[in-house]
Amino acid sequence: MKSLLLSAAPLLIGALSATFAVVTLAPVVHAEEPAVEVRYEYGPDSVRKEGVPQGTITEHVWGDSKIFPGTLRRYWIYVPAQYDAAKPAALMVFQDGHAYSRERGEFRTPIVFDNLIHEGAMPVTIGVFVDPGTTQPELPPKPGWEPKPENRSVEYDTLSPDYADFLLTEILPEVKKTYNITDDPDGHAIGGISSGGICAFTAAWERPDAFRKVLSHVGSFANIRGGDRYPGMIRKGHDKRPMRIFLQDGSHDLDNAHGNWWLGNLQMEAALKFAEYDYKFVPGEGAHNGNHGGTLMPESLRWLWRDYKLPE
Repeated sequence: MKSLLLSAAPLLIGALSATFAVVTLAPVVHAEEPAVEVRYEYGPDSVRKEGVPQGTITEHVWGDSKIFPGTLRRYWIYVPAQYDAAKPAALMVFQDGHAYSRERGEFRTPIVFDNLIHEGAMPVTIGVFVDPGTTQPELPPKPGWEPKPENRSVEYDTLSPDYADFLLTEILPEVKKTYNITDDPDGHAIGGISSGGICAFTAAWERPDAFRKVLSHVGSFANIRGGDRYPGMIRKGHDKRPMRIFLQDGSHDLDNAHGNWWLGNLQMEAALKFAEYDYKFVPGEGAHNGNHGGTLMPESLRWLWRDYKLPE
């Protein structure tokens, strides 16, 4: 194998400005996953810092869905150390919760939340990390990508309000029984990777009264269940939504029968620019994984939450 060290500095800002990406030319593989691996390095906001209070994460199970009947899933709740039950907190929901709730995963979200909340770069925020539903009678012993949850594509790739309604009528009311969360939609963000990324966009597109900040990592804006229609929908025939959108993708993302992920994200970026949305697109050279998006997590959250103050 032959390795090259390419500077990723033009792609990253703030604390990640000195980041480098390692590109490895791999043996030829099938076209679905390009034969290039790019690894970006993490910055200081993605590691534990001395003196920064740590939030807590608890695991829960939901198996009484009316919108997705017959499904069973795990979800996790992050509560920052600064949370005060007398004061409403902001909210951020993540799809594929197991991937985003881990400290040692690609995203390291709890660590980033701890660091940015302590710094004041984002508000005190309750994190809700929701896995897609399985139709099996029992959950797998451990959370993860395998076995693949049978209901994931139905929930994430479908262009409808169903998933947003699932969150708003089932998961979040359960969370609010214990935690005080603001009703301000500008204080609600949602994010995800791959099909979870387009799902985040769909939730805010369908219910901007409930979600207005979107974070998409290698989003599946492809024709899995019609997601390639979004650029045209953004450009014409639909009222502009009060959304703020952060997109990340890599030039070596998937290329398969559903479409080309890189081109799909470029089309989204062009459409959002044309329609004058509040958006940011950070391109990279990575493939279909969470590495680049994970290293960008601190910067993406700073950008999404900039200038937001919780209502008094």
